[in-house]
Amino acid sequence: MTFSIVACDLKEKTWGIAVASKFPAVGAVVPWARADAGAVATQSFANTSFGPRGLEMMAEGLSADETLAKLLLDDPDRELRQVGLVDVHGKAATFTGHGCFPWAGGVTGKGYAIQGNILAGSKVVPAMEKKFLSTKGDLPTRLYAALLAGDRAGGDKRGRQSAAIYVVKPKGGYGGFVDRWIDYRVDDHENPVPRLGELLELHQLYFGQSPESERVMLKGKVLEQVSAILKQEGYLKKTTTFQSAFKEFIGNENFEERADTTAQWLDKPVLKYIVKKYS
Repeated sequence: MTFSIVACDLKEKTWGIAVASKFPAVGAVVPWARADAGAVATQSFANTSFGPRGLEMMAEGLSADETLAKLLLDDPDRELRQVGLVDVHGKAATFTGHGCFPWAGGVTGKGYAIQGNILAGSKVVPAMEKKFLSTKGDLPTRLYAALLAGDRAGGDKRGRQSAAIYVVKPKGGYGGFVDRWIDYRVDDHENPVPRLGELLELHQLYFGQSPESERVMLKGKVLEQVSAILKQEGYLKKTTTFQSAFKEFIGNENFEERADTTAQWLDKPVLKYIVKKYS
């Protein structure tokens, strides 16, 4: 009872899933991914064992088609399942059982599988495919664009409730310790896909990287703006220096990755955000 896209970007070594449904916390059920193995979306009376088992098979060298065949082989309820897979080489497979509720179906291409069931109509999956192929940018950007296109084309005909995006890449997690790069869920919301987009914008704001050309030095008008904010919020007092106040403020706002309190610069998107937030 879901629509999803499973895809990869082999150049950037990323694999991921974007999904939405009239079902609470769809992100806790459907998406599974492992860097240098692949990604799986299991839905429609989801057999959640397909996630870890499928990833293990693909990590051992099986293709998406071979993995799908093995997953379905011993499942007595296979005709109720819907599954999408992309393997380590970008080969994709999708399956829609005859028992899935209409509209139900899927499509595959180089590096992606798109599928859905109980959809508003047959235009949802093609709309997702068209948007995914025409969108420029990294994999999370393209996955979200496809999901939004599916939502706008009608999505789940029962309505809207939850959405999620999960993307992995080697050492892509916070601090480089794990592969979980993007992991955002909207578990219960009247309009979950746009809300998911807002969370992705926040991710880019906090963890994105600007080129050096977008670094703004804290001098002149910018220094005046930031100093006013620090005074307004109680950081900059007669007994504190600007540098110490700025360091505390940046730490509390979680922008350590996008500012240098020693060199006294911050990224332009962060400056724009804090000026808007505190004005």
